[in-house]
Amino acid sequence: MFARGSRFDLSFVTATASADSVAWSIRDYLGNVRASGTFTVAPGARTTRLSCTSAASGYFAVAARLRRAGDTLPRAGTRPAGIATFGILPDVSEFLPPAVFAHQDQHRFGMQGFNGNGRMLADLGVSQTIDDRQMAVMEPEGPDTWTPSLSTVPERYKKGSVMRLVRLDGIPGWASPTGAQTSAYAPIPARLDYFRRYMARVGKDTEAIRRAYYPNQRHNYYQVTWEPGLHWRDSAVNFVAMYAAAYKGLHSTDPNAVVMGTSDFPAKCPPCTTGALKNDAGLSRYIDGVTTHAYWDWYNTPNNPPERYDDDPDPAKREMALDRQMQTLRAAMQRAKPNMRLWSTEFGVSYDSGSQYGPDFPTANQLYAQAVVAARAHLIILGEGAQVTYFFYGPDYPKEVGFGTFFDDDHPQGSYSATNLSPKPEALALAAMTRIVDGTQTLGRLERLPPTVHGYAFQRLGNGPVVTALWAHDNAQWPTRDGIYNSTYRTPFSLTVDEPTKRGTVIVFDMMGNATRVPFTEGVAKLSLTASPIYVVSSNAKLMKSNVTAPIGYVGQ
Repeated sequence: MFARGSRFDLSFVTATASADSVAWSIRDYLGNVRASGTFTVAPGARTTRLSCTSAASGYFAVAARLRRAGDTLPRAGTRPAGIATFGILPDVSEFLPPAVFAHQDQHRFGMQGFNGNGRMLADLGVSQTIDDRQMAVMEPEGPDTWTPSLSTVPERYKKGSVMRLVRLDGIPGWASPTGAQTSAYAPIPARLDYFRRYMARVGKDTEAIRRAYYPNQRHNYYQVTWEPGLHWRDSAVNFVAMYAAAYKGLHSTDPNAVVMGTSDFPAKCPPCTTGALKNDAGLSRYIDGVTTHAYWDWYNTPNNPPERYDDDPDPAKREMALDRQMQTLRAAMQRAKPNMRLWSTEFGVSYDSGSQYGPDFPTANQLYAQAVVAARAHLIILGEGAQVTYFFYGPDYPKEVGFGTFFDDDHPQGSYSATNLSPKPEALALAAMTRIVDGTQTLGRLERLPPTVHGYAFQRLGNGPVVTALWAHDNAQWPTRDGIYNSTYRTPFSLTVDEPTKRGTVIVFDMMGNATRVPFTEGVAKLSLTASPIYVVSSNAKLMKSNVTAPIGYVGQ
């Protein structure tokens, strides 16, 4: 990935028996040809370099073919044959200057999958990762074998630029009543008194790290369980007892602790965060916030987007839409303990169900659909009241096809530790989102929208400009009858951005962070919406606040 406006090379390696020519092209995430040409190549092994710059940001796919021999670019790991990909990182600062953060906790984007890859996190605009402090990780062989020390803190955290979410689930076999290690506290740890003392050590360690490397961070954040609805096999009473031990231990040594649970799906499913709060047997006394994994179905794919059930005639199905699940969760949180923090600590989009990596898959249309659905879902998560959302995952990895934000160019089925990477459209869509939406407070969901239009408003910190995210979704177009995700479907929409007496222009960023000026008259900007989100930057925050529904219990960053 390259900075917009920088110079970089495209290097084509050919090995031909006779003279030939290469026809090449570069397409964007919508399939539009942005550059093309041909060049001749002599016999033998040759490298031909084209020097490039780009005034546009986003995802780009290079295609090339030998005209006589017919050979094309080979498959590379999880990336299909025929293309090589690169990204041009967005720079929105001309129209939306960087936000000023009073404290580090105000950042809104985290990620799973690139903990040790500082450059990738910076390119994506990610400010948080998960740091392991599970007893199963720190003390696998026996009690009191972990001694916290600042000298053992990874260098990536010593820089203080990537905040830590401290992960606590998982007990070793020696601390389990079954004698088997568990990654999700099922069942309860055998010695809760020791478990509480261990958590006290974690709290002391975490606060020492904050003081040394994160002086501008107000709180330390802990995630106690990991999808317990899928894994918990003990009683509700013991679940609360375990949380009580963790809560008391952490708060005994960390005056800035924010202890969060439970990390299941939001609502309307057998294992869900809302259900844990509703039947909590006192759980709310031992949490300062809630974490969830904001999947609206068991296996999120482009053909099951978050808006699919929003207008379904069946009320039960309508409640499955992601926005409604988040609203249900926020309402349950408010009843349990008002104004708690809500973080989505995992969300990603796979390829269509049943897909397999191969020379002809994923297609360009599948990659487009993944990017669009992922971007919309993260905007819904933030727009419905989560302070923070985490991207999932870094590279493609085995077993679950397509969840990576990047191709793994070495391993045909992906690898958790892949280092030779190339971006998918999703990566550049998320990079644009962080630059535009990070450093905001959520204003809320736009009211009185047509059935196919979705939108959320955010305001830059310090009473700055308003950023309104908008897109269109029609189930008939997603996918169409021939299985295509329609990128050309459009619907007109008039957005009120100012008072009826005002005229002027607003800045509109596309999903990849490219800006255009759009005029407005009588306070209204006329827009053309597609499945890809756009971001409208306007200045009248008071007016926008009167046209949104704020999330229940959301108190900002």
